[in-house]
Amino acid sequence: MIYFDSTYLAKCYLRETDYLEVRAAALKAGSLQSVAIAQVEVASVFHRHFREGRIRVSALAEYLEQFSQDCADGVVSFLPVTPELLQLSSSAYHNRPATVFLRSADCLHLCAAIQAGFKEIYSNDRHLLEAAPHFGLRPINVIP
Repeated sequence: MIYFDSTYLAKCYLRETDYLEVRAAALKAGSLQSVAIAQVEVASVFHRHFREGRIRVSALAEYLEQFSQDCADGVVSFLPVTPELLQLSSSAYHNRPATVFLRSADCLHLCAAIQAGFKEIYSNDRHLLEAAPHFGLRPINVIP
């Protein structure tokens, strides 16, 4: 099992540049984990592609259904957003240098990964990847 952030989860479905590398990493892992907000973030990514005209409404429905089915089948499982996770995430800002660009959702992903015992986090999001070492996580981007 490996931890995927929302950008990588969405790449498993959208046929964007380099999505095959992300899918290969997911298939090799067998199962994926993320924090619960990723469910909304992934749906938002799909809808953004629809809104911007990159996919049709039929593809939007297909992606949303497949993602939902994969979640139901346990291919993707989600860590809950608990009061403890929110506290850990909030306090993470107290001891990070000003040079770390840390968005709230990224902080939740990083803290959820730590709390669940992950040592690595998979993403292609530049800001999340740059922040990961500040949380003791090894950032992994399989996209060359």
